[in-house]
Amino acid sequence: MRLFDAHCDVLLKLWLNRSLSFHDDPSLHVTWSSLQQANGKVQCFAIYIPQNVYPESRFTVALEMVDLFFEEVIGNFPNMKFVRSKSDISSLGPNEIGAMLTLEGCDAIGESLVKLKTLLRLGVSSVGLTWNYANSVADGAWEERGAGLSNFGKQVVHVLNEAKCWVDVSHLSEKGFWDVIEMADYPIASHSNAYALCAHPRNLRDEQIWALIKKNSVIGITFVPSFVRQDKHPATITDVLRHLDYICSLGGSRHVGFGSDFDGIDETVIGLENFKCYENLINELQKHYSETDVQRFLFDNFYDRLPR
Repeated sequence: MRLFDAHCDVLLKLWLNRSLSFHDDPSLHVTWSSLQQANGKVQCFAIYIPQNVYPESRFTVALEMVDLFFEEVIGNFPNMKFVRSKSDISSLGPNEIGAMLTLEGCDAIGESLVKLKTLLRLGVSSVGLTWNYANSVADGAWEERGAGLSNFGKQVVHVLNEAKCWVDVSHLSEKGFWDVIEMADYPIASHSNAYALCAHPRNLRDEQIWALIKKNSVIGITFVPSFVRQDKHPATITDVLRHLDYICSLGGSRHVGFGSDFDGIDETVIGLENFKCYENLINELQKHYSETDVQRFLFDNFYDRLPR
């Protein structure tokens, strides 16, 4: 079965350690080899700027990650294809894998729409407005103030609407989430789970899930253990599926997929230690859902919501 994974942080790891090989380095959760083995069809690669990077250097670091994407991820593997649209993905051959470029947090653009437009022209197809804290666009999920979109943030959403780009609400404050729901044409949550099952500030409350469903959006169930369960017990695939089941119970069977957050996490869910382990997840899904539903969760629901 084809896989569409809406979020990983391989570019961050490659930027932090230039000696790593995307081909098959065992320290990476997502590699060319693991994508091949698990039948990955589309992988989203996030540009995430670490918080300790000086503000004046953040856009440069974003460009360095774009360069790594094209040189190390796309350039070294003829069957890894840069994709931005449904037509790009539908044109992929049987042995080809699509790579999408995304932005996790607008810290890199400061207060510059020109920098945002530059990243869009370089191929960014999805933009998360914040990481966990505040920037010039909005407050993040861990910012105590809990403010929504700034005036500049509203301009950013307008630019993303014009560009037919996903606006990613994962990491946003609740107020920011509702501002985006009101303004954005193409909102998604690339990697968030259900707050009702795990009361983490990064997860989505029922009202937020319903709002995304109403906007014909999609939610990527993520494999971050602390977003999967609250107690001290290790998170398992069964726990991940509880979040999927719950969102489906709210009417989201056509609005849920997966955004692993591989390479953005140190601890992993038992049985989902890297991309190759998607096979374990698929085996469990097939015990409980029809083949049609499983393919929707793994691929179709994200693919169908691509704006272009």
